[in-house]
Amino acid sequence: MTTNGGFRPVFCPIVPPHILDRLAQHEDQALSDSAQRTLQHDSALRTLRRDTAVRTETAVAAAAPAASKPKRTVYDAGHGTDLPGTEVRAEGQDPVQDASANRAYAGLGATFELYLKAYERDSIDGRGLALDASVHYGTDYDNAFWNGEQMVFGDGDGQIFVDFTSCLDVIGHELTHGVTQYTANLEYEGQSGALNESVSDVFGSLIKQYSLGQSADQADWLIGEGLLAPGVHGTALRSMKAPGTAYDDPRLGKDPQPATMAGYVHTSSDNGGVHINSGIPNHAFYLLATALAGHAWEKAGQIWYDVLTGGELQSSAQFADFARLTVKAARARYGAGDELEAAQKAWEQVGVRTS
Repeated sequence: MTTNGGFRPVFCPIVPPHILDRLAQHEDQALSDSAQRTLQHDSALRTLRRDTAVRTETAVAAAAPAASKPKRTVYDAGHGTDLPGTEVRAEGQDPVQDASANRAYAGLGATFELYLKAYERDSIDGRGLALDASVHYGTDYDNAFWNGEQMVFGDGDGQIFVDFTSCLDVIGHELTHGVTQYTANLEYEGQSGALNESVSDVFGSLIKQYSLGQSADQADWLIGEGLLAPGVHGTALRSMKAPGTAYDDPRLGKDPQPATMAGYVHTSSDNGGVHINSGIPNHAFYLLATALAGHAWEKAGQIWYDVLTGGELQSSAQFADFARLTVKAARARYGAGDELEAAQKAWEQVGVRTS
């Protein structure tokens, strides 16, 4: 067994701090209070995870048996912050009255299914890890996160964000942070952190596409579509198809994601802009997937999965490192054909060298 990075702090929220910072300064006191509470809570959790050892051992997982089943448990945090809360639905039980709990349960299952059916991976760790989630976390909590052990969902404030269980791609995104934790264990800062976020966006989108049976050209390539409350000028948190266009709202500001290295943002905020610069590898994946057409989880997703789990991706990897490995993976799996050419061209279009 090998380890990649040993102990790593893990706190990976879906809503980036630059959005919450903006909302925290809003003149609407209720909106400002919700954002400030979320920021303060996220900061405390980030510090807690940094000070707490999280063991992440990585190994090449054996192919999962076709009959593998998820082991899901959903809890109700009761608007508190003590985890996991009260158990409300366990694996195999019928739907309950709480729609949030049912959506979380379904999202855990859809994520498990994509990894099992497309990549023969048995749950998040490749060894049948139980999937736990807590809903109704905090008061008007404007986020969802993976804390290294389980999923946590806030209900949103109702003005900007609705219930965070509403979007399957958000659930898949956060659980994929767990997959990364157990594989490449990408450091959560700078370009490696942006890759960490991007990998979660990629597979979050693929989980949604797989669930809906969509081809690459049918997919919306949005992350968090349906998460923004009515009246917000925007469609989602991020767009892989057109980074920088997901929202433009007086309260949220304008989506700052770049699509290419020409717009790369140098900042000390958000661990070096991990939620901003992730737009670049996101767009590279979109370009590859649409060039190859068909179901994106098949060839494009397989290449990304091969890199994430292949053992060569270092925890401190930069964009160029990841790009080179995708080209290598495309050649190894598909030979010198359309897949290899499309991978090289996708990274070229976003300004990342592969050689």
